[in-house]
Amino acid sequence: MSLPGTQAIKVVIHLKPTGGAPVLKQLKFKVSGDRSFAFVAETVRKQLQIDSVFLYIKEAFCPSLEEKLSVLAEAYAVDGQLNINYACTPAWG
Repeated sequence: MSLPGTQAIKVVIHLKPTGGAPVLKQLKFKVSGDRSFAFVAETVRKQLQIDSVFLYIKEAFCPSLEEKLSVLAEAYAVDGQLNINYACTPAWG
């Protein structure tokens, strides 16, 4: 929640399929930085219509689902967007 007179930080999410995962219809979207990483996981899971999904930042690690997207973007964004690889099976790790 934002304080009156302040603007919520928006994070540009860029999803990249990995390990044979299907390509989603929408690979880029903006979301409030107050959202947790779990929001991205749930969004991808629903679009793929599967029970679980594996998400990675920097093709190397999966952050905690409770981590705020604004914190992840501040640390790992490239060219103003947070690149997240997704897979249906474990790809790295």
